[in-house]
Amino acid sequence: MEYVRDYAMYASIFGMFSFCWFGWAQENPRASWRKYLGIASGIALLICLIGIYLSVTNWDAPSALSDTTSFKNYLISVYIEFFLAGAGAFVFIKMKRNQFVSPWVAFIVGIHFIGLKTVFDDPSLYLLAALLVAVSIIALFTFQKLHVASSAITGIGAGTVLFGFAVLGLIRYLSA
Repeated sequence: MEYVRDYAMYASIFGMFSFCWFGWAQENPRASWRKYLGIASGIALLICLIGIYLSVTNWDAPSALSDTTSFKNYLISVYIEFFLAGAGAFVFIKMKRNQFVSPWVAFIVGIHFIGLKTVFDDPSLYLLAALLVAVSIIALFTFQKLHVASSAITGIGAGTVLFGFAVLGLIRYLSA
């Protein structure tokens, strides 16, 4: 079953987190990247706002989260994600390995989409998981070579992937 409201929420949530990742990418990128990161942030925010409008106007439409078990599993997944991401970030910061924080967070965010596949019955979330995990790994091996913060590479990669899925949510909404 297709859930129109869930697709609108994909646009909203993925657009918001794309905006956030592009923002984190601005920690220490190359100077020539800054304006493009600002533009990407603005476009991601626009997609988010469109998604919010569509979500609000379709609030009574069916959602995968209308099922109590699905909603409970969703909350468990999100709580575990926040805990693991925060705990790992804390450990990296205490160890003075700040450069691993953003790849770690992207890795955990990616992994959490594996569990959300069953919640939303959406196999595309496996692809989202794989792409975010790949971004986290690529960032670890490229940021030093490019002489930028790891958050620049992680933020650009995660922001781009999430932006793509936000736009996909809009397309699926309009096609439903």
